Amino acid sequence: MIDVAHLSPWLLVVAPIVVIAAYTVFGLSGFGSTLITVPILAHFLPVTYLVPLMAALDLVSAIAVGASGRKHVSKSELKRLIPFMFVGIILGATVLAGVSDTILRTAVGVFALCVGLYAMLNPTMHRVISPWWCVPAGIVAGAAATVFGSGGPVYATYLGGRLRDKDEIRATVSGLISISAFTRAAIYAFTGLLLHLTILAGTIVLGPFVWIGLKIGTRIHVGLSQEQLRRVIGAIIVATGASLLIRTLF
Repeated sequence: MIDVAHLSPWLLVVAPIVVIAAYTVFGLSGFGSTLITVPILAHFLPVTYLVPLMAALDLVSAIAVGASGRKHVSKSELKRLIPFMFVGIILGATVLAGVSDTILRTAVGVFALCVGLYAMLNPTMHRVISPWWCVPAGIVAGAAATVFGSGGPVYATYLGGRLRDKDEIRATVSGLISISAFTRAAIYAFTGLLLHLTILAGTIVLGPFVWIGLKIGTRIHVGLSQEQLRRVIGAIIVATGASLLIRTLF
């Protein structure tokens, strides 16, 4: 899958820094790691290696974050979103496979920029959105997770309009990410992408840096008010949307 002997020595410096930064974001918001790590580390490693590796790391991280805050998980929102998330996963693996990657990245990037800017400029939630928004949110997030490896920004946008408690939002997003990551990991294992010693080695080597990032992100999360967290999550969503548009253009 990768030629270890010909890897750039710079990877030993870049990978730990990128992983700590990515999982600091994950510990803070419950999502965002893949959209940070893959675009940067793809300069050093094949995407066919990075995507299953990140699925494995995200699965462990989401379970860790979700377990620590499981009492805050909104079970009612999970029940609403999960069926449509699986519809989106199937849609992403079948129908969207034939759609231009440029069109998909541009659409999701513009969407993320819009909702992220709205969250930053309107940090106080004045009204709760309709639960029927779970239908498009679940489908789009599931499809985005399949195509891009991350549906977190969509989950966070929907839950940010439904829930008022920051711990509830983070724990619920983490729960959704863990289910999505487990599904993707099972698919990668079935197709053979996950069953490589280099994937196991990458998980073991990067594991300590993932843990450091999660600890830092959790500490930041605890110290933020609900309004500050909405602004921070909005900024993260804007950054992820911008990264998708930049990858599409360049």
